[in-house]
Amino acid sequence: MKIGELATATGTPVDTIRFYEKQGLIAAPGRTASNYRAYTPGHAERLRFIRHCRSLDMSLDEVRALLRFRDAPAQNCDGVNVLLDEHITHVEQRLDELSDLHAQLRRLRAKCRKVEQAGHCGILWTLANAQAGGTEHRSAHVSGTHARTRSKVRSG
Repeated sequence: MKIGELATATGTPVDTIRFYEKQGLIAAPGRTASNYRAYTPGHAERLRFIRHCRSLDMSLDEVRALLRFRDAPAQNCDGVNVLLDEHITHVEQRLDELSDLHAQLRRLRAKCRKVEQAGHCGILWTLANAQAGGTEHRSAHVSGTHARTRSKVRSG
């Protein structure tokens, strides 16, 4: 199948398929006589696996590690459990951070004095006058919350 057919079959944008190829997550396909990429059902199945991992917010490195295990079916799967346990811990940390962020935003929202002019807005005033690093207004933004890329949060 051509790349457009693979994209349709898996619900994956063509650019994402090419990106996963460049990252080595899916093997480069063979070529047809007219030099089109020729994907197999195996490519589609692997792409679905990757997309499922990504839907669980796993990083590309985590997906790559899981694919290595998947590609070596006789290998001991203890590493899969370790990886998943680490990912669960990461998600728990993010949940704590999101809870803190939620509380911070609720406190900020409570600053509204229902004035009609932005120049007297309690929320804007608080944002402009917050002390960096203070406990009330410390940054609680969680990386990756709004975008697909993310960085791991580690205690230490």
